[in-house]
Amino acid sequence: MNNVLTLGIDIGTGATKAVLCDHMGAIVAQAVHPNTMSLPRPGFAEMDAVTDWWGSVLHVCRHIVNSDGYADIAKGEAKLGALCVSGLGPALVTTVSESSTHKDPDAPLHKAILYGIDTRAEKQIQEQNQILGREAILARCGKTLSSQSLGPKIAWVRDNYPEVSPDSPWYSSHSYIVKRLTGQWVLDHHTASQCDPLYDVQKQDWAYDWAERILPGLHLPKLLWPGELAGQITACAADETGLPEGTQVLAGTIDAWAEAYSAGVSAPGDLMLMYGSTMFMVQVLAAPTVSPALWTTSGVVPHSHTLAAGMATSGSVTTWFQGLCGGIDFKTLIDEAKSIAPGADGLVLLPYFAGERTPLYDPDARGMVVGLTLRHQRGHIFRAVYEGIAFGIRQIIEELEMSAGRPARILAVGGGTQGRLWAQIVSDVCSIEQIIPDVTVGASYGDALLAAQYLGSVSQKDTWVKESQVVKPNVDITSIYDELYNIYLDSYLANKTIMHRLSAIQNM
Repeated sequence: MNNVLTLGIDIGTGATKAVLCDHMGAIVAQAVHPNTMSLPRPGFAEMDAVTDWWGSVLHVCRHIVNSDGYADIAKGEAKLGALCVSGLGPALVTTVSESSTHKDPDAPLHKAILYGIDTRAEKQIQEQNQILGREAILARCGKTLSSQSLGPKIAWVRDNYPEVSPDSPWYSSHSYIVKRLTGQWVLDHHTASQCDPLYDVQKQDWAYDWAERILPGLHLPKLLWPGELAGQITACAADETGLPEGTQVLAGTIDAWAEAYSAGVSAPGDLMLMYGSTMFMVQVLAAPTVSPALWTTSGVVPHSHTLAAGMATSGSVTTWFQGLCGGIDFKTLIDEAKSIAPGADGLVLLPYFAGERTPLYDPDARGMVVGLTLRHQRGHIFRAVYEGIAFGIRQIIEELEMSAGRPARILAVGGGTQGRLWAQIVSDVCSIEQIIPDVTVGASYGDALLAAQYLGSVSQKDTWVKESQVVKPNVDITSIYDELYNIYLDSYLANKTIMHRLSAIQNM
């Protein structure tokens, strides 16, 4: 088995990434291709399923095939055993009807609608709440309907695209790629558990009766657990990607869960903090529990459950601020923020630049900087950005503790862990220790691990990552952040009405 390699591919809003790994987890080849997210109007966040998703996958596959690390496969001295794909989500793209005679059966009927940052389906959320009942949805699905839910977005597509028929297949980002690679229409249990209110999180199966009530005639894909066999690469897909025909393709999952798995977040009590364009948290549960402020989902490990939360922004705010500063490099901004004392000399930033997901569920919340004076400089504001995101994390961790107990281990992953300052501020604000793994490649690494476990190259209980460093809180500044955290909470409550009025103006 030592000469069998696995390929992991992850589709993100900013880039699609691929890693080719040996059975020990060593990366023998990597590829990255940039993606573009479109924001055509307030509340809309879209990508093109063909050019952004499939096109970027083709690019990274061809790059891998032409790399030195792939040479042994090309020479027949090694084998590509399996590949697994994860992606942003839950996203939605609908293709032509199963009964259609269209020359391309995978042709999308609309731009792909993204996850919680796309808030277009508020009307459909209210309609489905009225039909099924908000409390009943929470009990059966493990969460209330929000902009993260896929059921209302499917209804929105039906309402706005008359060419979409009940038997039109629908996909998230990674399941669309699996279809293009294998011809099979499948979806993993975790992603299905974010298709509220179409999935029963307690029974871990489709809620067929509810699907028929709110979306009559809707066809539902076959369910698989992440890492189970979906199909094999077809001759057509092999020709397009350069990968061997017949290569086994596994069901993947949503990127945050694949990344958590890559970091070793698999045992009850493990919590992942993912520092990315949005901040995402996933905690593995010993038993399913439900909180109206959080998301209960199926996990990566078969029959497991997780409790999750996601902020609408995080790294995207740092990128926004960098752009305001003329594109100055992040190292300079970080160095300036390091020179500022904790608390940014009395600045508090509310990072609701795209509304907020958990725990507020307020798409009309808006960003604020409170406490500005003429003394404050660029470094103060950038530090306040980091601290404001950390306050949002603290708010979510408090909700997690109330629902599932204090996390046993917290593992931090993502690009935001590099440079240390952001992670240190989070530890200080939240009074937590964070373990940073030695390899933080991301979700694609978790995909490659799932493929290796499927092949038997790696035990189901093993992981490839090792602990690199532990970020510990500075207890000497706890009182400073406690006071600012309370101001953070009060600032939203005091300004919520004003935020909503401004949102209404922006949406005119």
